[in-house]
Amino acid sequence: MSDTFFRMEYTLVSYNIWKGCVFLAKKMIFTIFIYIIIAIIILPAMITYCSYHSKNTNEIQTTETEGELASPEVIRYHTNELEEYVKGVVAAEMPALFEKEALKAQAVSARTYAVRKMKEMNTNTISYDIGQAYITVDEMKQKWKNHFEEYYNHINEAVEDTKGEIMVYDNEPILAVFHAESGGKTESAENVWQKEIPYLKSVDSSLDINAPNFETSICFTYDEVLKRFCNKYNDFILNEQTLSQQIYIQSCSPAGYVQKIQIGNKTLTGREVREILNLRSANFTINIENNNITFTTKGYGHGAGMSQYGAEFMAKQGKTYRQILEHYYTDISFSTYTAKNAFSE
Repeated sequence: MSDTFFRMEYTLVSYNIWKGCVFLAKKMIFTIFIYIIIAIIILPAMITYCSYHSKNTNEIQTTETEGELASPEVIRYHTNELEEYVKGVVAAEMPALFEKEALKAQAVSARTYAVRKMKEMNTNTISYDIGQAYITVDEMKQKWKNHFEEYYNHINEAVEDTKGEIMVYDNEPILAVFHAESGGKTESAENVWQKEIPYLKSVDSSLDINAPNFETSICFTYDEVLKRFCNKYNDFILNEQTLSQQIYIQSCSPAGYVQKIQIGNKTLTGREVREILNLRSANFTINIENNNITFTTKGYGHGAGMSQYGAEFMAKQGKTYRQILEHYYTDISFSTYTAKNAFSE
């Protein structure tokens, strides 16, 4: 009985061990099967989803970032976008309370200038970096504060009233340059950029004498002048003892802008001197006293094209924006710029 009992006990234990091994084997096979399912189906699905979600998130963030940029370099051409750009230029370049006809003249000039640059670059984008100032609507709000609605509406009306209108010469958009105020006459292009442009001729703008700060003076010491020009020219020489013999104007244009001036051992243009000394214009005279050099300037800017204050004074006299533009840009005509005829010959 004892041997039989132990044999039965041993058999029972062996059976239980075998049963346990079978259970563990099944559990292991099931576990492996689950891992295979995860590896083959679930994991790739999760990777695909995360990748897609990440891509979409990046795209949204990029769009939001681009939308928040104050002054993006370019925008795709669209008629409304061009007009919005022009509003930003007019707001930056001309006082918002100028006469409406003056603002309209500025709008046509700004639009023409932009269209010409687009054509030159053979592109369908509007570039902000073409030499015209520009501010966004948010910057207008910061600049005008409580007057934003009044000022914006004034500019908006001027731009909308001239929507799509540009100036052309020989069926090409003109180089519609402008400046704040002349010295009494505007300057010819060849005297500014050494290139003759038929519609950028010197014309009367004597009303500019009424502009603020039409004539201003700035005084430099000998040391200041020497430092400024030495920074520009390594070989510059200026003798403090004989300033009046070394600094003098050699020639001026009929409009009064300095063409050639002797300063120390350099013969320069009025434009070069203006840039080095940061003068308001190249229409200036010089007075030397006690080794102090005083430059008295007339007007503000390069002097070519439309005078903005001249446009304002003409508008106050009842001139229309087209009459203003025809005065400052010789023999031009008007055309309408749309997406359909963009860049057409």
